[in-house]
Amino acid sequence: MDRMERAVGTVLGSAVGDALGAPFEFGLPGVYRERFPDGVGEMCGGGGWDPGEATDDTQMAVLVGESLLDRGGLDLPEVFDRFRRWAADEPKDIGLQTEAVLGSGDPWDTAAALHFQTNGRGAGNGSLMRAATSAVYFAADGRQTTMDAARRLAALTHGDAAAWEGTAILHELVRVALRGEDPLDALPATLAHVTERQRPRWATVLAPGWHPDDATEFNGAVWPCLGSAVWALRTTSTFESALATAVDLGGDTDTVAAVTGTLAGAVYGPDAIPTRWTEPLHVPLPGFGRRVLRAGELQQLAQALAS
Repeated sequence: MDRMERAVGTVLGSAVGDALGAPFEFGLPGVYRERFPDGVGEMCGGGGWDPGEATDDTQMAVLVGESLLDRGGLDLPEVFDRFRRWAADEPKDIGLQTEAVLGSGDPWDTAAALHFQTNGRGAGNGSLMRAATSAVYFAADGRQTTMDAARRLAALTHGDAAAWEGTAILHELVRVALRGEDPLDALPATLAHVTERQRPRWATVLAPGWHPDDATEFNGAVWPCLGSAVWALRTTSTFESALATAVDLGGDTDTVAAVTGTLAGAVYGPDAIPTRWTEPLHVPLPGFGRRVLRAGELQQLAQALAS
């Protein structure tokens, strides 16, 4: 499998995980297995979502990816403007923290910091959920560049450095996977490049013995979200089983599954993603002519980002 195939798997896998998990959001652990006891899950819809409909996770990832391509690189004010345009068109779902930052009226380079200063909360998983496209785009530029880009993108909406470092870790794990290497083996080296203040907590949730039951926060927070995705990848052996395991954790199922799909898609590639999941997949894009992207367009986006 070459790098281009893995890039497609990354972007498509994230979107599939998002849509698969959306109907189960805020449910209890075990609801996925209860619905699909044979483990063969479907894009079932529910909770306000049509079967195969992606949420804000994938919508924001598309906005980031298309900005990178249109601007020929990282243009943070332009990304922020896209986010604001999208948010103003009342998407079905938007994180409370992201909504507050984008709706504040503050400048792009201070909005998240000001929100964090006022509320003391900025470590949600909203910067992880949209990272698949940027992780693919910056992968060829090496560890430092991809991790720095992740931090800067995360800081647009999240004022807590924990969110910046978590997104940087995810970027780096994708970079390693796109090279055909095992991202789990790369965790110690990756953690060495996490800022010293943030490193101990990230080392805890990414350790081989950590389990989602050990989490001290709801998995809408950045630490258990990424920790759960890595755990799902570590404890399964296929793309499908990794996503089923992630969704079955309950809680913030769309984002945990999107992050799991990002990693599993990079590891297993697009051929491992069931067609019964990709065929109904669709990504509405509020604020941009009500476009709707499907699997083929996500594949093209991934290929453009990887090239």
